[in-house]
Amino acid sequence: MLDRDLAALYGVQTKALNQAVKRNIDRFPEDFMFQLTMEEAQTWWKNSMSSHLRSQIVTLKRGEHIKYRPFAFTEHGILMLSSVLNSERAIQVNIAIMRTFVRLREMLASNAELARRLDALEKKYDEQFRVVFDAIRQILTPPEKPKRPIGFRVEKEESSDLVRKK
Repeated sequence: MLDRDLAALYGVQTKALNQAVKRNIDRFPEDFMFQLTMEEAQTWWKNSMSSHLRSQIVTLKRGEHIKYRPFAFTEHGILMLSSVLNSERAIQVNIAIMRTFVRLREMLASNAELARRLDALEKKYDEQFRVVFDAIRQILTPPEKPKRPIGFRVEKEESSDLVRKK
């Protein structure tokens, strides 16, 4: 999640959240938090621009899309934020976010299991119904028509009959 989104959830300004993180930077290694590149930030900006964000950046120069590159937090980085932002709301928001991550992980695991079961069924029934599938394919395949030779063909008998009639 991005710093701006987390700040909104925690009820603090993005600047305050980032300052708290920078004061405790040792708690946020690269696998907990990283900063977007300018290209990534601009792409994010274009995709998520809303009236709320536009009203906050009216002081930016013309043509400038973002002032600061946002920080992105992983699941572990979000968990670490609860120790940095020590407020009741921060704790409640962190609990809700962690529960969401757990549910998401459970959903992904159940979908992976479903995909494995489907593959197993497909293999099982492919073997049993191979004869049926082959028969259906033969029925659906149109028979090949004999190809006619290209060009003009003269029959000899007809030409000799024409000569006799003259």
